[in-house]
Amino acid sequence: MNISMFDILGPIMIGPSSSHTAGAQRIGKAMYNMIADKELTSVHFMLHGSFHLTLRGHGTDRALVGGVLGMNANDPQIKNSLQIAQERGIEVSFEGADLGDVHPNTVRIIARTSDGKIVSLMGSSIGGANIEIVEINGTAAKFSGKYPAVVINHTDRLGIISHITSILAINQVNIVTVLNSRENKGKSAVTMIETDSPISAAVKRELESMSAVHSVVTMERVI
Repeated sequence: MNISMFDILGPIMIGPSSSHTAGAQRIGKAMYNMIADKELTSVHFMLHGSFHLTLRGHGTDRALVGGVLGMNANDPQIKNSLQIAQERGIEVSFEGADLGDVHPNTVRIIARTSDGKIVSLMGSSIGGANIEIVEINGTAAKFSGKYPAVVINHTDRLGIISHITSILAINQVNIVTVLNSRENKGKSAVTMIETDSPISAAVKRELESMSAVHSVVTMERVI
């Protein structure tokens, strides 16, 4: 197994904690990637376990908001993220919450955009600034943030995953992981794919053009 010095020392970041600050920023950045083409109007953070207990003391609140605003872990403006959000007219709120059987450093982020859409994401900071996205829009997920990803909501049909992966292959997009879940046979399903390269706007439109597909969300890498 190859181990980088950054896996041991952590990333270059605005401190004080790789788990409670840099990890929080990266979860927030994952939300930013989901809504980057939209105007954010409000964001609500539901904080589980130690994320709630250390919220302001470790700068978790500023890191989460900084990430949602698109800031990187080493951006000195993270310390001013709450003020920047206020200046942009973005309503920010926090609450402690029991999110169930999840890692102690877990947060659910609920964002509302100017077009009235509500997007949710739940992620955990699992140590050394590494994260895991465990839920997207209420659907179980398993993303590391180390790779670009695409989340496709669709009707469960024979051959649809093959069709999706064929579109990616034709467009020279190499797949890292695939996770599929469904309610029942023939009902709603979600396919989540991590890739070596980002999904372009053209490939996203091609996926959206499939008759069984309801929505496509793309995410850039956050690590």
